[in-house]
Amino acid sequence: MSEAHNDIITNVIFNAIALMIIILIVYPLWFIIIASFSNPADIANGEIWFWPKNWDLNGYRELFKQRQIWLSYANTIIYTLVGTFIALAVNIPAGYAMSRKDLYGKKWINIFYLIPMFVSGGLIPTYFVVKGFGLLDSFWVMVLPFSVSTYNIIVARTFFRSSLPESLWDAAQIDGCGTIRFFFQFALPLSKSVLAVIGLWTAVGLWNSWFNALIYLNNENLMPLQLLLRRILISNQSLLGAATGSMAQELRKLSDMMKYAAIVISTLPIMCLYPFLQKYFNKGVMIGAIKE
Repeated sequence: MSEAHNDIITNVIFNAIALMIIILIVYPLWFIIIASFSNPADIANGEIWFWPKNWDLNGYRELFKQRQIWLSYANTIIYTLVGTFIALAVNIPAGYAMSRKDLYGKKWINIFYLIPMFVSGGLIPTYFVVKGFGLLDSFWVMVLPFSVSTYNIIVARTFFRSSLPESLWDAAQIDGCGTIRFFFQFALPLSKSVLAVIGLWTAVGLWNSWFNALIYLNNENLMPLQLLLRRILISNQSLLGAATGSMAQELRKLSDMMKYAAIVISTLPIMCLYPFLQKYFNKGVMIGAIKE
């Protein structure tokens, strides 16, 4: 058997495996989408596989009847945008500073950043710290207190160390360029990949965040989408437990449809954003895997 023939067989096998993996990843997502437009009874009976049998929009109608959902959606978008900007503004300069060989006291600064990565103060002390800074029940509690990420700083530090040659800094110094000017005029323009990676990680975390809002927010007008959807689903479960007979069946059907609809509307924006940043995301994973 020729070498070219062996290569063809190998390519076919690897392509088949890749196709199976894609199907295993994509089909559950597709099933959630079609389930949100389908009767839960058809899903339970195994009649829905690739396309809704009978289109039903009641789950979306009931979900969008909630007056606050649009406000919560806007809150989540604002939290994600502002929080991602703040996280980049904090973590990227810190990562660059940590990558510099001439940083004074770098060893102790490393320890200072690493300790919170492994040891947390706990929920109650954190709550009192947030309260002491007057951030409780405010917009800023969702974007400021948890913007620093040791892992993101390490990824940024590794990127700057491996991607920015020391000769570039030496040449900039000869031309009279200082550290701050070098960072903004040279380091940042060459750091689009790590900016996209850390931005994507932060945006996904902020978009899916609900626990911080549960702990630190009481104002309904500041509630993010994920927390509102959680409350709606819990409320439906409570009504379902109190109902009997045919009403219980209708409520169960509506509750299931609303669950699927909630998953779709809460994940769709991030799913649409991810393909555009996928190449940066993959590169960022490799950056974090580099051993120093």
